[in-house]
Amino acid sequence: MKIRLFSTFLTLTLISTLFLSNTFAQDHTQWELPEGAIARLGKGGINKIQYSPDNRFLAVASTIGIWIYDAVTLQEALLFAGDTNGINCVSLSPDGRTFAVGSGQVLQLWDTILGEHQATLTGHTNGIFDVVFSSDGQTIATGSSDGTIRLWDTHTGEQKKTFAKGVNWINRVALSPDGKIVAGGSTDGTLNIWSVTTGEHKKTLTGHTDWINAVAFSPDGQTLVSGGDDGNIRMWDGSTGAQKKTLTRDGSVNSIVFSPSGHIFATGTVAGDIHLWNAETGEYQKTLTGHLGGVSNVAFSRDGNTIVSSGAGNIRLWDAMTGEHKKTIFGHSDMVRSVAFSPNSTILASGNYDSTVRLWDTTTGEHKMTFTGNTWDVQSVAFSPDDTILASGNYDGNIRLWDTTTGKQIKTLEGHTEAIYSVVFSPDGRTLASGSEDNTLRLWDVHTGEHKLTFSGHDVHTTEQKEDRSEHAEEVYSVAFSPDGKTLASGHYEGTIRLWDADTGKHQIALSGHTRTVWSVIFSPDGKTLASASGDETIRLWNAATGKHQITFTPSAGTVFSVVFSPDGKTLASGNDDNTLHLWDVDTGKLIKILTGHSRRVWQVAFSPDGKTLASGSGDGTVFLWRLR
Repeated sequence: MKIRLFSTFLTLTLISTLFLSNTFAQDHTQWELPEGAIARLGKGGINKIQYSPDNRFLAVASTIGIWIYDAVTLQEALLFAGDTNGINCVSLSPDGRTFAVGSGQVLQLWDTILGEHQATLTGHTNGIFDVVFSSDGQTIATGSSDGTIRLWDTHTGEQKKTFAKGVNWINRVALSPDGKIVAGGSTDGTLNIWSVTTGEHKKTLTGHTDWINAVAFSPDGQTLVSGGDDGNIRMWDGSTGAQKKTLTRDGSVNSIVFSPSGHIFATGTVAGDIHLWNAETGEYQKTLTGHLGGVSNVAFSRDGNTIVSSGAGNIRLWDAMTGEHKKTIFGHSDMVRSVAFSPNSTILASGNYDSTVRLWDTTTGEHKMTFTGNTWDVQSVAFSPDDTILASGNYDGNIRLWDTTTGKQIKTLEGHTEAIYSVVFSPDGRTLASGSEDNTLRLWDVHTGEHKLTFSGHDVHTTEQKEDRSEHAEEVYSVAFSPDGKTLASGHYEGTIRLWDADTGKHQIALSGHTRTVWSVIFSPDGKTLASASGDETIRLWNAATGKHQITFTPSAGTVFSVVFSPDGKTLASGNDDNTLHLWDVDTGKLIKILTGHSRRVWQVAFSPDGKTLASGSGDGTVFLWRLR
């Protein structure tokens, strides 16, 4: 990790904000880049937000590291990144001197002033999903999917106690202000409380019927509040565990936080709203609206004047008294499932798990536009050949066409009954092909939105074959047009690849060899070769005319989610489950280079039409641009 830069920033921040340059916002796409990368688009998914003790900066734990923002200007001041497998959670000690970072099964402690790594704490056998400091900063509590809560000594790193109750993972943890009680919310809907002093399990609080996503003690410790996927908020006596009240508004509850005074508490919901409640009576007060997706985090500034929240990749600041929206931080996003270059290579589109499509300037890295209106995850994006239309395939089974200049939705193509995993334009731009979980591949007229043809793999089987195959066998995960537009290729759930006549819908040939889901199919620029990527951890090249298998590449990187040819057809790029990209020589099958830098799996890769840049979209919520030699 870049400790020297990080410690310099924090030292200056804790003393004065005068050193925060206005150029930070322009430069952040260049920070902490891996070798070979020229820009990072997006800032990763948001896991937690916290104010510094002096209210001067915001620490945002993301899937790629910790972003530090000036709390007044909201400009990026630093990316605290390192070799992590995505940061699940982070907590800043009450005195601002220590960062506790949960990454995978490991908890790391860092001195924020001296920039020294204090300790790596091990003991959890599965991922750490929550970390909190005690009020005096002497103890850290962690909750894990291994079903335990562990207490650690902040100064020595020594594990003090382990609490466990059942086998369900601990999703959220809270320590009472006096440090005497620890509470853990589980995925089975139970809330368990233990005595920190004796280690005794005091009580199991029941009532929730689904995952508990949020737990918080009031500042005086007299009230414990919990919320979860069942949409209920429950208030408990902080000492006895007796239930005091049940509150219901709308949507699953993702976050609960008390104001510093303890007079109100805020809840963030999956519906995208923030509700404010009277902490003593439980009376509903007001709703803050504006997020386009679920609110994952809510936090109060230390003076209680500001509420900060995250949802659908954006961070919003609100006036705690009036509920007025004050400012927004853009750039964060959830998992990037799809990327596509515009035909002129100047714009990159990303389809995200937060239901948005984002456009980025590939030269400056600037975020240009966000398309909103999708009701679920965006699984695939594609530009029309003339740059004027962007198509997005969504988990709700709909395809949406967007005007790339205005960002307005042109039309919605309805007909699929399940999630759409792939959309692609024909070379002439008149037809759109879509592949779906509903076992069909469909063709649409781009101009009218009319449904033209439906192809189904089940239709080419005999009755006996249909009965012998899984109901998921023909789910379509990828579609591709040949360069001449005459042939369509489709990759299916059980490892089959099918070639179709794009005009008549007639099934031509089935390519067999993969043993698991075919995630990606693509024709070479000359149309002679078809490449496929599979969950069987291989890449295969096929003769596109005969269907004959030619060569197999084995990345040794787990599932291969995406493959794409360079415009000259000489190089094949793959996006892999082990967070890497591989570059292959198409003629020899030899591995040219491995590109590393993403902290989570690489879902899709795309070459720019000019062949100079490679883009990769990842589960860490970012897109890397790589300059190719």
